[in-house]
Amino acid sequence: MGTLYYGDNLDILIRYVADASVDLVYLDPPFNSAQNTNAFFQEKDGTAAAAQIQAFEDTWEWNSESQRAYEDLSLRSDKLGSVMRAFMEFLGPNDRLAYLAMMAPRLVELRRALKPTGSLYLHWIQ
Repeated sequence: MGTLYYGDNLDILIRYVADASVDLVYLDPPFNSAQNTNAFFQEKDGTAAAAQIQAFEDTWEWNSESQRAYEDLSLRSDKLGSVMRAFMEFLGPNDRLAYLAMMAPRLVELRRALKPTGSLYLHWIQ
């Protein structure tokens, strides 16, 4: 309680979040907007500082990283492995599959972390 984690949420979920320990997840996934999102900082007096950092790049592309993520998932012997193999057959190696390969393990870990009475709210846009 009262801890803020910074970093890849998959790593945080695996390393720090116990099974069935979360009541509520609000998931605001990236949308492949092809834009970069920056984090802006403030001075101690509350005025805007010139400092900013790139928080994340909201662009997904099939590359060596997404290929590795897909391969890890496709080796699974469960339903997730089966569906990832089906997506590869249906979609081929493309940007949408890269997005699915990034999101799938995170959703699995979020489900693991949710209590049986927990809820997951997904922010979705069309």
